[in-house]
Amino acid sequence: QVQLVESGGGLVQAGNSLRLSCAASGRTLSNYLMGWFRQAPGKEREFVGSITWSRTIRYNLDSHKGRFTISRDNAKNTVYLQMNGLKPEDTAVYYCVAKLISKTEYDHWGQGTQVTVSS
Repeated sequence: QVQLVESGGGLVQAGNSLRLSCAASGRTLSNYLMGWFRQAPGKEREFVGSITWSRTIRYNLDSHKGRFTISRDNAKNTVYLQMNGLKPEDTAVYYCVAKLISKTEYDHWGQGTQVTVSS
């Protein structure tokens, strides 16, 4: 099993930045794809982006138009989501996720961290 713990959420004003962290434990993560989803109030969960052990990154640019950057520190088993130029529509619960690369669906989810962007 993989345990994921997010941190770094909070309340920020529009235009500011936040960096979310996701600490993973429980397994060697070299075969795991890790990433981020978010869910805004009243909306469906949305894929933000993902990163492999070798740092191949995939983004859902429709969700953030390139304002977000994913990175990964393999030595610390930690994945980051740097969010710049935050907008009120970025308000959501952000979830860290992980799955074996061979799997179709993400089957490990963190508890989520709230990000609220005020206008």
